[in-house]
Amino acid sequence: MPIRKHKNYSRPKKLYDLATIKDEQGLIKKYGLKTRREVWKADRAISTIRNIAKSLITANEEEKQKFVERQVKKGFNVESIADVLALGKEDLLKRRLQSVLIAKKLAPTYKHARQLIAHKHVLINNKIMDSPSHLTTLEEENSIALNITLAERKVISDEEKKLLETMKLKTEEETQ
Repeated sequence: MPIRKHKNYSRPKKLYDLATIKDEQGLIKKYGLKTRREVWKADRAISTIRNIAKSLITANEEEKQKFVERQVKKGFNVESIADVLALGKEDLLKRRLQSVLIAKKLAPTYKHARQLIAHKHVLINNKIMDSPSHLTTLEEENSIALNITLAERKVISDEEKKLLETMKLKTEEETQ
């Protein structure tokens, strides 16, 4: 039986609230996102991390430390559960592959970074990555590389040039 996919975002309660729209548009411009849905996904991911942190408040110190260590491996700058609870959407958006390319100065703009990723020019651990929303860990961040190969120009021989000229002349005669 196939696994049912659930949506990984939730829309705001007031979809057309002016303050919310301006805030989301600011994030879209700042991080080079395509739609408001990407902001909603980041918000949902951070809220799940916060909910886990809330449930761990009453847990023992060992579990808390393991959770904090996992968040540090993901690339968040946290030292305690309180720091995890203070995380925001922007902290998650900074960990996206698209944003990491900008931070490492491998791309000049967010749009260019997104295009490099979509055209499969970005490698992580020598594997092609084509998702701009991929959340990079600290380990992956060190192994990001660009794989841009330019096509070589083919040298045309004299015979091929003559053949192309004759074909061009034939098409001109047919059109007249």
